[in-house]
Amino acid sequence: MSRTVNVHEAKTHLSRLLEAVEAGEDVVIARAGKPIARLVAVVARTEPRVPGSWRGRMVIADDFDETPEDLIAAFHGDADE
Repeated sequence: MSRTVNVHEAKTHLSRLLEAVEAGEDVVIARAGKPIARLVAVVARTEPRVPGSWRGRMVIADDFDETPEDLIAAFHGDADE
């Protein structure tokens, strides 16, 4: 379930909004009726991070950091049409 509040209400009632978020509710904060942020609960990690757990599951090319000149030119708007 989601509730929308304006910025003034969010500043005034932050503690109440945090209680609602802890209870599972999403809160959308809006300025002049336009949504600008969403307040949601933080999901705690259930398992500790294990370094190296992706070993053998992905490959990084030897030239991953070598960008072709034509691609660089395209980012600068210098690409041939």
